[in-house]
Amino acid sequence: MAARLEMSMESLNSFPKPMRALVIGSSGGIGAAFVRALRASPVEIQVEELHRHSLPSIDFSDESSIQNAAQNMAASGPFHLIINATGILHKSELMPEKKLSDLQYAQLKSVFEINTFGPALVMRHFAPLLDSQRGVMVMLSAKVGSIEDNRLGGWYSYRASKAALNMLVKTAAIELKRSQKNAVLLALHPGTVQTDLSQPFRGGSAARHADEAVADMLHVINLKMPEHSGNFYTYDDQQLPW
Repeated sequence: MAARLEMSMESLNSFPKPMRALVIGSSGGIGAAFVRALRASPVEIQVEELHRHSLPSIDFSDESSIQNAAQNMAASGPFHLIINATGILHKSELMPEKKLSDLQYAQLKSVFEINTFGPALVMRHFAPLLDSQRGVMVMLSAKVGSIEDNRLGGWYSYRASKAALNMLVKTAAIELKRSQKNAVLLALHPGTVQTDLSQPFRGGSAARHADEAVADMLHVINLKMPEHSGNFYTYDDQQLPW
């Protein structure tokens, strides 16, 4: 695994050195793995992290915290890489809906707040912090958010929240091409990863370690240039349909 991380660091050669990176949602499994990988780099990378208990904190149930966090982070920028690694699939009292009769307003609101509304405001407040020459913002999405790829149904609120996030990424990328021509905004599917989010669903050994998933995603991120902005990719660099 250490060798894999070293390879991922070497693959960040499209970014300037020293590099400045920000990971939002760094208390989660994938977010923490991004922080580990970036801090393990043999070259200098300034890594900042935000989560609900960081200083400053960021909490998607509190709109003002997103703006405040961006204002606080401005002094550490501009950033060459901003990763939003937040997300929710379930919690103890809410499991993914298998059928229409499972839909509940409270669950839809809770899932959209974390998977869609919060990331939308991250794009609003943090996109201006991207470096003007090489700035990449990554929103972790999910393959099940692809409408065209939906063959099994179910998981209503999770699928819909990620599909809505994908539309926000696409729309924001169009605007950024006019105002920040070198910016790259991506939706990225990490695959099935060994985290609390996937724990009840991963099917034995099907899920990969978070460090492995992050190494793959950093390789993909390194390849993406302004002409790729607004697209939806997998961890192994396949472009997904919307």
